[in-house]
Amino acid sequence: MVMALAQVTKTHDTSGSLNDMMDILFEKLDEAIDDLEHGRVQTIDEAWEEIDAL
Repeated sequence: MVMALAQVTKTHDTSGSLNDMMDILFEKLDEAIDDLEHGRVQTIDEAWEEIDAL
């Protein structure tokens, strides 16, 4: 999830509509909720390492 949000933040492509971007955001949010429900989580340190690798 963190990586996906970081990629969306770094993307400067304005060809998509706001609705397209919101659909992507909600899709990623659904994935994150599913990960939490199934115990697939990262520590904050792992998340920062992933962001720094971008």
